Amino acid sequence: MFITFEGIDGSGKSTQIGLLAAHLRESGRQVAATFEPGDGSLGRELRPILLDLKNSGLCDRAELFLYLADRAQHVSEVIAPALRGGAVVLCDRFVDSTLAYQGYGRGLDLAMLRELNALAVAGTAPDLTLVLDLAPQVGLARAKARNLGAGAQDSEGRFEALALDFHNRVRGGYLELAKGEPERIRVVDAGRRPGEIFEDVRCLVDEKLGGAR
Repeated sequence: MFITFEGIDGSGKSTQIGLLAAHLRESGRQVAATFEPGDGSLGRELRPILLDLKNSGLCDRAELFLYLADRAQHVSEVIAPALRGGAVVLCDRFVDSTLAYQGYGRGLDLAMLRELNALAVAGTAPDLTLVLDLAPQVGLARAKARNLGAGAQDSEGRFEALALDFHNRVRGGYLELAKGEPERIRVVDAGRRPGEIFEDVRCLVDEKLGGAR
């Protein structure tokens, strides 16, 4: 089972993945938690390029191809082997991030993005996608505080430095994607306490996994 978590920056994806991973392991399932960009050998090289504030001049097309390269290697090196090994794979960001950020956010053609992503993932697709929905101004404040606390306001801050309008377009994009694929993409209100959010996450995942043992 392949489950992806999506949402604007600061929506709490990593927190919910951690809670879900613990829950699934307690129930006896094998779990692999991963993320994009940056997990895997190539990803570790690409993440600083994509997220460092000093690279704010990166053009939209270069940004896209770097994300696609990260994803292709990530699938080959991390996700596909874990799925073949029987794990429930939990991934922080996947194809829908490209559609939301580079498509709705940057304005690149969605049909083109879908075709390029299809090449990158080689048939690997999520069984369930959870969009943690949050007001962009709240998410940005959280993300900036997180980066500041980690001393990463420059090394991880390229997207947080973009205008609020960009993040509003990204959020709207996620909601449009969810409307188009309601069976796969489920929207979760991320404006609540982590425990309350997790109750919704747990119920949705347990329902999906009910017949997948």
